[in-house]
Amino acid sequence: MSIFNYNGKKTLLIMSHFFALIMVGLFQTAQSKELVFKAGNDSLKHWLMPKKIPHAENNIPTQARIELGKKLFFDPRLSKDNNMSCATCHNPMFGWSDGLATAKGFKSKQLNRASPTIVNTVFQTLQMWDGRKKDLADQALGPMMSPDEMNIGIDGAVHFLQGNQHYIKLFNQAYPNEPVNEKTLAKAIASFESTIISDNSPFDRWVRGDKKAMTAQQINGFKLFVDPNKGNCEVCHSAPNFTDNGFNNIGLASHGNENPDLGRYAIKPIKILRGAFKTPTLREVVHTAPYFHDGSAKTLEEVIAHYVTGGVVKQDLSPNMKPLSLTPQEQADLVAFLQALSTPAEEFTLPILPKSEF
Repeated sequence: MSIFNYNGKKTLLIMSHFFALIMVGLFQTAQSKELVFKAGNDSLKHWLMPKKIPHAENNIPTQARIELGKKLFFDPRLSKDNNMSCATCHNPMFGWSDGLATAKGFKSKQLNRASPTIVNTVFQTLQMWDGRKKDLADQALGPMMSPDEMNIGIDGAVHFLQGNQHYIKLFNQAYPNEPVNEKTLAKAIASFESTIISDNSPFDRWVRGDKKAMTAQQINGFKLFVDPNKGNCEVCHSAPNFTDNGFNNIGLASHGNENPDLGRYAIKPIKILRGAFKTPTLREVVHTAPYFHDGSAKTLEEVIAHYVTGGVVKQDLSPNMKPLSLTPQEQADLVAFLQALSTPAEEFTLPILPKSEF
């Protein structure tokens, strides 16, 4: 992983969603048949991440903006108790997640959802498990505003920054002629988060032509991954970021709870979205355990085993879910392929934070 960087309308929406799923499935099935599973083959190139990193027109990344955002990302003073930062839940030591089944928030309150990795989130069209945030800048302020998380509030965060001459200087360098406020705070954090990129895994190197980058088992695992009659993984974990940026109910046992987390349905109350959560990227997946939005799978083997069952709770199940016919060896091959989507952890230098002023 490299660091740089009313009813009628509802019915129509549901029909449109089903149609989109069918079209995506047909396209990906045709695409899978055309793949040539040889290192460097042109049919594989669409799996490579784009070289250009997307950004908002009013927030072109610069070194000053990235460095400021990095400090803000790791600064616990942007929380009410001065003991939590963005990095508390998105730690580079845990694949930019936190290693917990579900996150812990203000005063160690146990939260309902796992901390998703921020790896390659700059390429996602919506943020958060339920997609309620439109981009990185929009998402950046959410934990500060939440009483269950950093709980400082925007006014509190901005007050701290405006009262620190060291931060004021950094903001002036990064965003000249712009005030130190919630907008520049969000843009700076987004600038840093946009540098957390994974695009040089063994799989990427194999796609580029390195024949030795993946083992025969991993190549077979990739074949199973894209085969709609076997793994059927590509239908949701599609190229190049191993996500379709969509939302699916995958039949987790927790959906059978008395008051289950309804996920995307709380944002868009369409029946097909009950209990549906964002498809996470699989890049760097080895480093981001536990898995699923509720952290219920401890290992990749448990993840594959869940999909083999076709889901535990069948109510509200996504049309993409179906039981898989996979031998134990094929399941092991899939796990081996997923391991090829991750890179050895790199050394990461923590920032030196601006001094407090009393």
